[in-house]
Amino acid sequence: MKKNNNRNKKSHMNWSWIFMILFITLSILDIRFGILGFICMTVPMYHAIKGRGKVHCSHYCPRGSLLGKFLNNISLKNNLPKSFKSKTVKNILLSLMFIMLTISLIHAGPDIRKIGFSIFRFMMASLAVGIIMGVVFKPRSWCQVCPMGHATGLIDKQIKK
Repeated sequence: MKKNNNRNKKSHMNWSWIFMILFITLSILDIRFGILGFICMTVPMYHAIKGRGKVHCSHYCPRGSLLGKFLNNISLKNNLPKSFKSKTVKNILLSLMFIMLTISLIHAGPDIRKIGFSIFRFMMASLAVGIIMGVVFKPRSWCQVCPMGHATGLIDKQIKK
């Protein structure tokens, strides 16, 4: 079994939110930058495949960083209901997000602007849900149900078998 060095990695959560703001700004200026959203989807999986588990969620995630930094003072800080954290809910959310993204990309075809818009819309929809959850519940409540975090956890379990 591999030694888990995740605790030894320096966290970038204090400033990684800048990447989310940069992504949003660039995508508004030119929708083709929306394609950069693929980075947010592939980096967590890269870490998991490399045997680093969910280190992306705890040390790097720009969305988690943004939610934690900017919602802390306005959050109602309620606990997320246990039912939201169930494997069933996480699997449904992961499947729904995957299906929605796939359909959106199929409709975009090979057009780079449409692909960029599809990814940008997908990223903004999940950010909007994350903000709503962060205000109603604790700031990073989205992180507990995040489809990428869940997928990363599933990959990590398979690698450790």
